[in-house]
Amino acid sequence: MKQYGEIKAKHPGTLLLFRVGDFYETFGEDAVKAAQILDIVLTKRKNGAAGAVELAGFPHHSIDTYLPKLVRAGQRVAVCEQLEDPKKTKSIVKRGVTELITPGVSSNDKTFDSRSNNFLASIFEQNKQMGVAFADLSTGEFMVAEGSLDYIERLVKSINPSEILLSKAYREKFERIYGEEYYSYPLDKWFFEKEYAREQLNRHFDIESLRGFGIDHMELATIAAGSIVHYLNQTHHTNLEHINSIKRIDEQDFVWIDSFTIRNLEILSSNHPTGISLLDVVDKTISPMGSRLMKNWLILPLLDVEEINERLKTVEYLITDKKLYESLWDQIKEVGDLERLISKVALRRINPKELIQLSRALKSIAVIKQQCERVECRPIEKFGSNLHLCNELIQLIDDNLSEDAPVHVHKGGVFKLGVNAELDEYLSISKNSKDYLLNLKNEEAEKTGISSLKLAFNNVFGYYLEVTHTHKDKVPEEWIRKQTLVSAERYITPELKEFEEKILAADDKISEIEQQLYIELVEKLSVYITQVQQ
Repeated sequence: MKQYGEIKAKHPGTLLLFRVGDFYETFGEDAVKAAQILDIVLTKRKNGAAGAVELAGFPHHSIDTYLPKLVRAGQRVAVCEQLEDPKKTKSIVKRGVTELITPGVSSNDKTFDSRSNNFLASIFEQNKQMGVAFADLSTGEFMVAEGSLDYIERLVKSINPSEILLSKAYREKFERIYGEEYYSYPLDKWFFEKEYAREQLNRHFDIESLRGFGIDHMELATIAAGSIVHYLNQTHHTNLEHINSIKRIDEQDFVWIDSFTIRNLEILSSNHPTGISLLDVVDKTISPMGSRLMKNWLILPLLDVEEINERLKTVEYLITDKKLYESLWDQIKEVGDLERLISKVALRRINPKELIQLSRALKSIAVIKQQCERVECRPIEKFGSNLHLCNELIQLIDDNLSEDAPVHVHKGGVFKLGVNAELDEYLSISKNSKDYLLNLKNEEAEKTGISSLKLAFNNVFGYYLEVTHTHKDKVPEEWIRKQTLVSAERYITPELKEFEEKILAADDKISEIEQQLYIELVEKLSVYITQVQQ
């Protein structure tokens, strides 16, 4: 409990999921909360001189079931993992928090709606002007805006972030404006200092100036954006290659609809339990990406006539060219949620089955590109030419992973034969151990002339060769005698002992090698993140 107490003290205000073997455990007040939210059993365990402490837990493989419930209940959840193999240490297993999950910061796609963004926002006010930044960790989107208090309030209510960061000094005013409508998290004042914020952004994007993003003059928005980058790092989300640009939201580019109008026109949701919204009517998209885009188009309608006409021209062409329309429909269905898949590569949270889906999605993108570039409609042709072929990424996945790769790496069967010689050897041992042992016995019997040679196993000596006393004079010098029986003697050989060690360690070694190979593969794939996003 001492280790638990030290880790808990470093993460105040969080519900700590503490990995113990095959379970995540919660203690004390956290256990009481977890039991209530998750409807799991609350018990007690002895805690030395302190008496008993409340305890509640669940199997580690059920985290995707229980974690979303905690986050939806407004909990900040710190996930504490075992950082070393318990089998390889004689002392207390080293543990540490690997991720802090909040309503606006999560890489677990079970914690949010796949057809909606999960934005983390940050706001900063100064001299009756305000800056705001929005980031979606699950998609890599990063946007900023700056303007009057009224404009930013309308923007926040339109985008509807899952969590809002703000200065502790601003909290009272924030609650007067927004009430309890949003989950908010107050930060110390120094998070919102101009130079610190710029330093955070410059370091993150590896640049010397924000001028390339067109936001160098947007001081308040820059401060808000910098606080988001810091917060993401603070919550143990340091692999952020997918957040590689910032877009400006300019007030003059859109028709601004306040939250009152959005609600009364039932644009996103109906005011009646059985009613339908405008979004329900027009959203006939077949991918989560399309649905999110449709929603954003509805809450931020265009003002630019040229852009509006370009959209209309695209729609008109697709309606008249039914063959193209149906073909694109089929391919887009295969693409799925490419945006979130490639973000998972950046976050190092993608599983083998999802990598297979990523490969399929990119193959469909290649077909879409080819089809769009052939048409005589400039907006569609332009769209096609902007798509990137990601052949190297596809090749990496296809050359390495089995087509029926499992969800979890530790299940085995992730990599193809031929990817790694050591892995192939252990897979062969695991699969063909009986045949190998039979061949070894037959070879030794033939070499020695001991026709009655037996090969067997027990828990004391492991695998051994048994020779009757009639043939013991034929035993080679390199054989090592381990046991003498009434009618026979038992021996081991260096080759047999080496193979025994490999058999007993095969499953562990397969898991260990595949996990390391998988980490290396995802690292290689991360180089192509920007190419996929473009």
